[in-house]
Amino acid sequence: MGSRALSQIAALTGNPYPSPNHGDRRGYRPELIVLHYTGMDDAHSARARLCDVRAEVSAHWLIGEDGGIEALVPEDRRAWHAGAGAWQGRGDVNSRSIGIELANPGDRPFAARQMDALTDLLRGIMARWRIGPEAVIGHSDLAPGRKIDPGPRFDWQRLARAGLALWPDDGPDRPLAESLDAIGYPEGDAQTRLAAFRLRFRPWGQGPETAEDRRRAAGAAELYKRERQDAG
Repeated sequence: MGSRALSQIAALTGNPYPSPNHGDRRGYRPELIVLHYTGMDDAHSARARLCDVRAEVSAHWLIGEDGGIEALVPEDRRAWHAGAGAWQGRGDVNSRSIGIELANPGDRPFAARQMDALTDLLRGIMARWRIGPEAVIGHSDLAPGRKIDPGPRFDWQRLARAGLALWPDDGPDRPLAESLDAIGYPEGDAQTRLAAFRLRFRPWGQGPETAEDRRRAAGAAELYKRERQDAG
């Protein structure tokens, strides 16, 4: 379902944005898109929490297992989805981002219809706000050690093939910390940052740092650098 159809439904229902949990963007505009899984049993449970004033959490969009899309917070408002963290040296990610929650407990693959819906939704958001694929990230990217969503089962390569995220080829064997800094990961201990990187780019990786980690990170650093230069 496209954004125009969602707007039409919102106009008919009279209650287009059911979550009360949002605020002013504090002078920022959306420049990132953060993907999450809900970590709950189903979309109904997730919606209830994201719209509960006592929970003090929200997101701009919720995508159900069946591919249904619901707008919970206006995109020009600050939803409370990212929490503490940073990306590319930028804090207050809530003020700078649009949050998308995918209904998934975190222990299973994402349904094809759900991924189809996410693809359509991302295209619209990225066009509206002129956000490039280098700015589509996971919650785990900005909050290493604190968050792991959308998790190792999320298909980042599918989004990359559609031009909606980045997926690198391997590069030279360079120091891992240097590459992770260049990609945008926040500061932290080496093992925590490695785990966050693997969730996104090497979900099958285990154990101590390897040459494969370093080469993949170096390739990602170069890719992100090129995309940022093109976007600038």
